Amino acid sequence: MIQKLFLILCLVTSIAVPAKETQVTATSWLVADETGTVIKSQNINEVRSIASISKLMTVMIVMDAGQNLNEKLGKYTRREHIQLALVHSDNRSAQVLCENYVGGKDACVQRMNAKAQELNMPNTKFIEPTGLSVFNVSTANELINLVLAAQRYPIITEAAHTSTAKIKVNKKWFVFHNTNPLIGYNQNIIVSKTGYIRAAGGCLVMMMDTEVGKRILVLLGSKNTHTRIPEAVVIMHNSD
Repeated sequence: MIQKLFLILCLVTSIAVPAKETQVTATSWLVADETGTVIKSQNINEVRSIASISKLMTVMIVMDAGQNLNEKLGKYTRREHIQLALVHSDNRSAQVLCENYVGGKDACVQRMNAKAQELNMPNTKFIEPTGLSVFNVSTANELINLVLAAQRYPIITEAAHTSTAKIKVNKKWFVFHNTNPLIGYNQNIIVSKTGYIRAAGGCLVMMMDTEVGKRILVLLGSKNTHTRIPEAVVIMHNSD
């Protein structure tokens, strides 16, 4: 698995050093199997800001509400806002989704927190839908449950295979690239969401099909947006 991932990594990031030489700066990380059993980890119960990983929960509760995906919410439809939030990690789209949730933004955030409790994520808290707030927090261990739940939403797994989102508005096409550069090069990714704010560092959650079964990767507190993917590859390699 590491050989394939590292070749992809070199292709998309122009990194030319062996994966084993990449230093892991992430303060909290884990690899788990498809049952949620942790295989290898570090500081998995440390409560940390999770940045745009929050958007997975935003999309999940919007889908649970059964709202019309074709309804126009400003320039884009609800479906397109979901796509932008997941693929391009668009903060405005996440805000729009929450503002147009049944009952409005307060009800949206309340439901995000309620679903976290339902998923047995007691240390996970949301105060807004984008992840821009340092007070959107969780632990690597609890994010396993978020990823396991996210895989049941086709619109989320579809985003994990969308390297470029193309949306037409008034006869003009707009192109948005996935914030995870591995998307499009590796078709075995089932769930993917990146995140970054200064307080959170580089963040990443992924679920992948591998030759030894499904694997969940959670990485929090990497140095920046450029280090999270190389570090994810190293961590996956060292868990084999």
